[in-house]
Amino acid sequence: MHIGCHLSVAKGYGNMGKTALEIGADTFQFFTRNPRGGKAAKLIESDVEALVSIMDEYGFGEILAHAPYTINMASHKPQTWEFAKGTMREDLDRLEKLPCRFYNFHPGNHIGKGVEYGVERIAEGLNEILSGNETTVILLETMSGKGTEIGRTFEELKAVIDRVKHNENIGVCMDSCHVFDGGYDIVNNLDDVLDEFDRIIGMKKLHAVHLNDSKNICGSGKDRHACLGEGEIGLEALLAFAGHPEVSKRPLLLETPNDLAGYKREISVLRKALAGAQTK
Repeated sequence: MHIGCHLSVAKGYGNMGKTALEIGADTFQFFTRNPRGGKAAKLIESDVEALVSIMDEYGFGEILAHAPYTINMASHKPQTWEFAKGTMREDLDRLEKLPCRFYNFHPGNHIGKGVEYGVERIAEGLNEILSGNETTVILLETMSGKGTEIGRTFEELKAVIDRVKHNENIGVCMDSCHVFDGGYDIVNNLDDVLDEFDRIIGMKKLHAVHLNDSKNICGSGKDRHACLGEGEIGLEALLAFAGHPEVSKRPLLLETPNDLAGYKREISVLRKALAGAQTK
């Protein structure tokens, strides 16, 4: 089981590895560039090598790159759509030089054009980007359905995946807050939710997990993360989710509203609770 959180790439990849160790993590997530836009920092070979060394020495799990929030692959606006494709192309090229196999992004917002249009637009963009020769797997994140988001239902994600030619390079990152806010009751019906995911998309497509509590009730269609045990999902249900055999084998990444001390505390809670559950 590999547990981590979101870390800042601003001080370099090697430093992210060191920070992860300091807070008890053995994986992490990072934005490929400023989450609100901007150019990606130049890759420095020695910095990348420092991260590779730490990951190898300490047995890190897969790490996860996250696309900036500014890309919208479902947009009908030509400039916005071209920006999304250009950013993703550049990010995928950079990831070929990093020890990172997964690239997560929010599928996009159809902005009133309808789900079918948004699904088609996302798939069209991915088909223009992917050649089938990439080593990176692109992950569609499960979304809460806020506004006109694509990805609230497993069916919407499946519809995108089915339309991508090289969909062997497409997977899913499941966010506990998002699926709960989207209407999947992982508190009372966890097995049913995971069975539904497996039936519709297939568990083999699940590559990473965002572990967050939610400030909103199930089905709210909102997206407000809470620290573990401080929201409507609750610590007991989150531990059951994280410890589920089909979830625990994937990288578990915290996106809770925390500083490093808070992440260290939550990682410790998870490790102790999940280690105890595995020995029973």
